[in-house]
Amino acid sequence: MSLLPFRLSVCGVGELDGFAGAGVSHVLSILDPYTPVPAAFARFAPHRRVDFRFHDVVEGDGWDVPIPGAAEVAEVIAFGRALAEDAVDHLLVHCFAGVSRSTASAAILLSLAHPGREEDVFATLAEIRPRSWPNSAMIGHADRLLDRKGRLVAAMKAHHRRVAVDHPDLVAVIRNVGRGHEVPA
Repeated sequence: MSLLPFRLSVCGVGELDGFAGAGVSHVLSILDPYTPVPAAFARFAPHRRVDFRFHDVVEGDGWDVPIPGAAEVAEVIAFGRALAEDAVDHLLVHCFAGVSRSTASAAILLSLAHPGREEDVFATLAEIRPRSWPNSAMIGHADRLLDRKGRLVAAMKAHHRRVAVDHPDLVAVIRNVGRGHEVPA
């Protein structure tokens, strides 16, 4: 099921080389602050890239690092709106592991294009990146900014439940990074 008129891929930094010859026209890149731009981009054909720098955390308590806030999510939304005015062949969204920040961004972009189809958004995300755990803070901000009245968050939680069953190893990772509250009971 394709919700976009162009190809959408999600990956981690270690997978970028595999997209160098894949006709990527646009990149949404999310890295930790002070992480250098991946060298793999030098092997890509000319493309439009937007870079974001924040950590993959969901709560500010106890963290002295940039976290994804409403301003960062508003910038992702602005990027998505700009895509509607651009000739996009293939959008690549990546973060360090291709699991959380990138999948949240992909879900936000899909949701922006399809209001009211939140369940379809996460079904599409599961097809694109089955082993995904969208950052709940980012999805929460997007839900509010896009006035989805909790539907985007509810669809994300249903996605998390499905992924927890299919990828229990990912659940252990999510718990180990202090995000156990996102794991369904």
